[in-house]
Amino acid sequence: MGDIADTKTGPFGTQLSAKEYTASGIPVINVKNIGTGCIQENDLDYVSESTAKRLSDHIIQENDIVFGRKGAIGRHAIIGKTQNNWVQGSDCIRVRFKPGIVASYVNAQLQTANVIDHLSMNAYGSTMLTLTTDMINSIPLLMPEEAEQSEIAHVFSDIDNLITLHQRKYEKLITVKKSMLEKMFPRDGSNNPEIRFIGFTDPWEQHKLSEVLTSYTDPVDIPHTGYERLGIRSHAKGTFHSYVPEGHELQTAQMHKVAANKFIVNITFGWEHAVAVTDENDAGKLVSHRFPQFSLSEDLDPKFLKYIILDENFRHHLWLASPGGAGRNRVLNLTEMLQYEICIPNLSEQRQIADVLIRLDNLITLHHLKLEKLKNIKQSLLQNMFV
Repeated sequence: MGDIADTKTGPFGTQLSAKEYTASGIPVINVKNIGTGCIQENDLDYVSESTAKRLSDHIIQENDIVFGRKGAIGRHAIIGKTQNNWVQGSDCIRVRFKPGIVASYVNAQLQTANVIDHLSMNAYGSTMLTLTTDMINSIPLLMPEEAEQSEIAHVFSDIDNLITLHQRKYEKLITVKKSMLEKMFPRDGSNNPEIRFIGFTDPWEQHKLSEVLTSYTDPVDIPHTGYERLGIRSHAKGTFHSYVPEGHELQTAQMHKVAANKFIVNITFGWEHAVAVTDENDAGKLVSHRFPQFSLSEDLDPKFLKYIILDENFRHHLWLASPGGAGRNRVLNLTEMLQYEICIPNLSEQRQIADVLIRLDNLITLHHLKLEKLKNIKQSLLQNMFV
């Protein structure tokens, strides 16, 4: 790096003191503003124009790269066209490239495992690793001719733009879902939600869980030749499966077979919102007595219940209904849990609401998969284009 760029540490505390920060003015880039390859502008500090003029040696320009000196080793960002004339913070190292060097090419190479490993091995400090300009200058880089640098930079720029696009779509869909969960379900004791489908006007009905759920059991002898076990993720994030090989089964004589379309809870971690509604993929898996199941009444659609249990008020109720200390000492009181009141419409409206939210969930999953695929492609290119 030292062969192709000039590096500079940020102004020391005596050069830029806390009292010189202002409510507005010229932005200051500190380590907190360095995101994954870009500057995060939602928490900027500022200095006056006169202070920025005094710190003219620390002005950040387009195509500079800024490293954080402490914390996440290798965290850096390239400065874009709209980010000129910002001031370098004291906890940053600025890298400015010589003519003939494509900054975005170097920016891509800085994301490789080789560079991150190099910085991690050379940084100093026990509790918080710290970088110096000498460490930045010692980064080994592979530098082809300028035209090839530009071509490689374009490839990574296109991928980064696609990643940003799908990230924004994914985050927007998450926001839409949150808004729909708030507006399509009654709030604050009301019997009517804020928005409804055309044709539905009847008030929703209040029911305790004990009125719409009944205990369900299907005990079986514990297998000794291996079996599929069901688990429940905390924060109402669904179920998962794991294989228990022969010889590792629970030391108990009996387990319970899971059925589809049941409400199921982990009583040990109920306080952490470990609840779910089972489906056909869960059917036939085995659980211990700590995972009680409940059948739903004919007035309650299981796909609709899946969204009812996401409610933050229900999570809080489960926490209150789980007395005891931390972790496994907090066991959910099922009788208390069943006192929770939910508000439900008729089955036809339940199914329409569930169908819309399921389609939205499918879109969220689709964009998340695309996002992960693009990140994997980028990672593969980083590994193979910089040998």
